[in-house]
Amino acid sequence: MPRTLARELPQHQGQTVKMQGFLHARRDLGGVQFLVLRDVSGITQCVGSGLHLPLTESSIEVTGTVKAHPKAPGGFEVQVQDFRVISAATEPAPVEIPKMEWHVNPETMLDYRVVTVRGLKERAALKVQAELVAAFRDHLREEGFTEISTPKIVSAGAEGGANLFPIDYFGQPAYLAQSPQLYKQIMVGVFERVFEVAPVYRAEEHATSRHLNEYLSLDVEMGFIQDEEDVMSLENRLLAAIMTRLKERCQAEFTLLNATLPDVPAHIPRITLLDARKLVTEKYGHQVGGKDLDPEAERLLSQHYAETQGSDFVFVTKYPRAARPFYTHADHNADGSLNPDLTRGFDLLFRGIEITSGGQRIHDHAMLMDSIAAYKLNPATLEGYTEVFKYGMPPHGGFAIGAERLTAKLLGISNVRYARAFPRDRHRLTP
Repeated sequence: MPRTLARELPQHQGQTVKMQGFLHARRDLGGVQFLVLRDVSGITQCVGSGLHLPLTESSIEVTGTVKAHPKAPGGFEVQVQDFRVISAATEPAPVEIPKMEWHVNPETMLDYRVVTVRGLKERAALKVQAELVAAFRDHLREEGFTEISTPKIVSAGAEGGANLFPIDYFGQPAYLAQSPQLYKQIMVGVFERVFEVAPVYRAEEHATSRHLNEYLSLDVEMGFIQDEEDVMSLENRLLAAIMTRLKERCQAEFTLLNATLPDVPAHIPRITLLDARKLVTEKYGHQVGGKDLDPEAERLLSQHYAETQGSDFVFVTKYPRAARPFYTHADHNADGSLNPDLTRGFDLLFRGIEITSGGQRIHDHAMLMDSIAAYKLNPATLEGYTEVFKYGMPPHGGFAIGAERLTAKLLGISNVRYARAFPRDRHRLTP
């Protein structure tokens, strides 16, 4: 008899089915046993008598008849005819998975992540992220992009050497890659349009709800552009495709997590950084420090666009040179001359937080070398990257999306660590 999944029960009413999964919960009421079987598609209530139930989280097999039941999950239950333990748990689970959301300390949930990740809401977030990544890949392929794979052990940082994890590479100093930026630019000279899905590493000693030291970066780079508007338009289309995919395939997960999918405007609104800082100061009385937008300014700016234009997204453009990496292209004045103070860099805010950093890159070799000097970087450490710009690189640009941060904001998860199966932050190296 083939295996039946929980989501398939409605089409088997009155029939005998075989189900396999984990013992999610159990109750014994005077010789009648109620058990909840959890499989990859959901949970199923099963009822039997004379059953010797193992500890929860054991792998089990149930054979029985499907009956409609209004109070059962999904409206159906299985009346057990045969019960088999496939692999018994040898000790009680460290947390009660069906109850952990209400009773377990958040740090404990991470300490025992090998088990708690089995929870319905925990795996729902990871399912959404998996579909998000799949949609990212599929849409870019439709637009003529080629997937690449770049080194994660590097000799220098992509953003000037800051926030790098050093490693010993056969006696030579090396680092974990903080970004595939330099390599994906090189690959524009090969395929013109490229993307990568891979982890990146940031040695930042933060302890916030929005940062990880290892996260999944969704990187895009495209050649023969006019300016950064081409890049923002691509991301606009990409996000629309991702949300369409999630609506088609993840409605159950969004319902379980009480989350709402955003509508992606046909043209995501834009505002320059200077105007954004001015707006949050004048409208909300918030004084913005530093060269960028601080978290509160991001929240207020997003609130403004949600209220005035009904958009959960807003591009912040024209970042100052001091707030962008050395490879970011300078902006132009109205007369066509370069403006050394502004760049064609942008960020994308979504529901109060930055989820993307991008822009047009420098493609002229002389301009790139001048920028490296201006940033006081050692050109010798960047020779493997700068060499390609001697050979006719086209105007190009791109962006990167943090998969966990986007997942967390989509689902209303308060801490980005719970949008990754096994998070790494400054205090956590296991499991």
